[in-house]
Parts: sequence; C-alpha cells; structure tokens
Amino acid sequence: MPAYLFKRISMSVPTVFIVTLLVFGMIRAIPGDPATLMLGDLNDPALLAQLRHSLGLDEPWPVQYLHWIEHLLRGDLGMSIARHRPVSALIAEAFPVTAKIVLGATFVACLFAIPAGLFAAWRQNRRSDLAIVMTTVLLVSIPSFWSGILLIWIFGVKLHWLPTFGYQTFAQAGWGSLRYLVLPVIAIALGEIAVVTRMIRASSIDVLRLEYIAHARAKGLSERRVLVRHTLPNAFGPTLTVIGLVVGHLLAGGAVIETVFTLPGMGRLLVESIYARDYPVVQGCLLVIALIYVVINLVVDLLYPLFDPRIKH
Repeated sequence: MPAYLFKRISMSVPTVFIVTLLVFGMIRAIPGDPATLMLGDLNDPALLAQLRHSLGLDEPWPVQYLHWIEHLLRGDLGMSIARHRPVSALIAEAFPVTAKIVLGATFVACLFAIPAGLFAAWRQNRRSDLAIVMTTVLLVSIPSFWSGILLIWIFGVKLHWLPTFGYQTFAQAGWGSLRYLVLPVIAIALGEIAVVTRMIRASSIDVLRLEYIAHARAKGLSERRVLVRHTLPNAFGPTLTVIGLVVGHLLAGGAVIETVFTLPGMGRLLVESIYARDYPVVQGCLLVIALIYVVINLVVDLLYPLFDPRIKH
C-alpha cells in the first residue's frame, strides 16, 4: 500500500508541471498585450515600455515562466488588471461559492443516483428499470441552464419559495444563505444524477452476474443484503472515478449556472475576466481549476484500493 501511494503521488508531480506549462503557454498565446490594456487610451511608447518592463513582459517566455513559478510558490498569482486587486484574493472570495454548489450538487446526485442505479440493475429489463433508464436519458438531455431557468420560474416567480438571484454569505444571513444555493444545486444535480445512475447501474449489472453473488443468494441472504453488502462495494469503484470526473467538470463548467443565478463564483469570475481581457485573473482561475482537477483525480486513485484491493498489487 505505501508503494502504491508513493507511485500515485509521484506521478502527479509531472502532471502538475505540464498543467502549469500549458496554462502559461495558452495565456501568452492570446492576441493582445496586457500592458496596452492597462494603459487604455494613453498612447505613450515610453510609458508602455516601462510598464512592460515592470510586468516582465519584455523578457523571453522561459524567463517569464520561471518568474511566474517563483511567485506561484509564494502564493502570488499576480494583480488583476481590471479590478486592481490580488488575483489570489479574488479567487479566495469566489471559490467557496463554487465549492458549495459543486459539492452540494455532487452529494445530491449521489444520494439519488446510487440507490436508483442499484435498484435498476437488480430489476434489469423490467418496467422499473426501463423507467429509470428513460428518466436518466431525459435528465441528461436537458441543459443545466434550461433547468435552472425552469426552476427559477416555478419556485421563484410562481411559488415565491426561494430567491432567484444573488447570494449572501453565512455571516450575512446565517443558515438562510443556503436558500440561495438550493436552486443552483438542483439545476446542476439533475444532469449528474443521470450520469452517476447509468454508471452504477452498468457496474452493478456486471457484479450481479458473478459467481459469489449466486453463492450469497444460495446461502439464503436477503436481496437487500446481497445488494448493499456484496454488490454495491464492488460496483462502486468505477462509479467513484466518474464522480471524481463530475466534480472536476462542475468546477470547470459552473460558469453557466453561476451566470443564470448571478452567483459570485469562480466560473463567473473567469467569464467576466475573459471579456475584460484580465489575463492574470484568467490565468489564475485556469491554474486553480486545473490543479483541483489533478488533486481530485489523485484522491480518487488513492481511494480506489478501498473498493478494489487488487489495485494495491
């Protein structure tokens, strides 16, 4: 087990290096000059050259990359061009909102998807299984922004049960702040329920065909015990990988929902920074999202042996 942990952690190091290299290269490949953007309408070549020198833009790319990595190791992601604030501070304010939505949606999706997928596998090719499969196809076909707009119209405009836009922190509204997250979480979770349900169903069907399941039934164990005790733990390994990918996907693609519900999350910060050509913020957001994606996949790899001990060897 320690050898497996060391191997997986060591393999993530070159991945992180490649991620930083790609993020740095993509931002530098974008047309336009950040220094020119910061000066605005001022057309002063001397001032432009001075600003480029202060930002290190007049140096070769390898030198700029090394300086960026040096600042990155100190936790310095640069200064926002449009907002004139440290990028790390902007991300620190926006990331908790995105994290609450993503983790909440993932929890809700797993809460409904795992029992549904397990039940569908048990009732394979019967009416209940077909109903669950058709429901997942319907849910995965609905864009999250459309379900978000529909939820706003039903629960916000018609019923007036939940707020339809904005956000308040826990310090501002206490537990009432969770009311602002209910609709975004449901809008995202609907599509992810379909993905996780289909994965746990497919994995469970494969496990239910194995000999030890027939042996467990032959011993007189109840179907509930067979499903929960023997089927689910062995079918959950592949599903765990999908859940990790879902979390990373939601972190990177939450901008649509955050825009629909006007939430001050990291996805919305990224989109606004792209429109404003605020390259340091774009670079910082992309780097944080990519690194979180790497960390999530590393955690999934480390948890996988708990469900499949053969992985250790």
